Amino acid sequence: MRPLSSALILILTLAAGAQAQQPPAAGAPLPSPQAPPPSAAPLPPPPPPNAPPPQYPMAELQRVVSPIALYPDPLLAQVLAASTFPQDIPPAAQWADQHHYLTGPTLAQAIQADQLPWDPSVQALLPFPSVLDMMATSMPWTQELGAAFLAQQPDVMAAVQAQRQLATQFGYLRTNPQVVVTTGPYIEIRPVNPAYVVVPYYDPRIVYVAPRPGFYVTTAIRFGYGVTLGVAFQPWGWGYTHFDWGGHVVFINHDPWRRTWVNRATYVHPYAIRRAAPAPAHVEEHRAVGRSEPERAAAREGRKVQEDHKRDEKDKKERGRSGD
Repeated sequence: MRPLSSALILILTLAAGAQAQQPPAAGAPLPSPQAPPPSAAPLPPPPPPNAPPPQYPMAELQRVVSPIALYPDPLLAQVLAASTFPQDIPPAAQWADQHHYLTGPTLAQAIQADQLPWDPSVQALLPFPSVLDMMATSMPWTQELGAAFLAQQPDVMAAVQAQRQLATQFGYLRTNPQVVVTTGPYIEIRPVNPAYVVVPYYDPRIVYVAPRPGFYVTTAIRFGYGVTLGVAFQPWGWGYTHFDWGGHVVFINHDPWRRTWVNRATYVHPYAIRRAAPAPAHVEEHRAVGRSEPERAAAREGRKVQEDHKRDEKDKKERGRSGD
């Protein structure tokens, strides 16, 4: 048997130590990095309008936000808002998966042309199929996150800050070529280029736990996969979304996010666009090309995505030119 490399031993040791120090998991399971593609499985019905709001202790809130607490602030805000519309997440994830080959203004035009019947907060995540994939394949967690954000928005923000403080204290979260990490009373994570948002990939069992003396994983947080969001995506709030951490307010598309557990059935956030009414006779204007498993794996692991369908199309064109 070949001996294990020192790097592999280091990673295994840190992961085992983190698991031993974490409190027992409670509530919904956290997202799995090896989740299957999203499916159209029906969701349980939402709680009735008069249901009492949930109450999560701070330790549970920290656990719930741990998979997304290190996202850049604009992306984190959009994920929190979208999680309050869990019924929209699975179909949106399927649409994003099938239209992942569209980018930039072409994608923005497709979203509007298709008259998608999901809340704009969910539509805002369509450029990020890997994020929607994670939410759709972990619906109990997504529903828990959304319920917590509706009922305890200030506490959710405090839980995010607590997790960021840990990741910073232990040396994992720091400024790099993709994001600027601002420390102080509150930790902000901002894209270096506001029009290019990178999705971080990390294991919550590692980055929030002190490493053993003399051990450190420099790649515990990977910022490898990003999305360019220009003027075309401003109607969904991109470019105008941020946190007022001291005031415990989330601003999406310039305005405070005021949807709560009490008004969740009636509140409509002031986006530049609106949720379209379902159109039973709608004709799809763009072909559906689902991501391959290597493409999904690359996105999950924070690697550059090589789109297989583009390579296949290139091969067909070359065979056509050669007369094969």
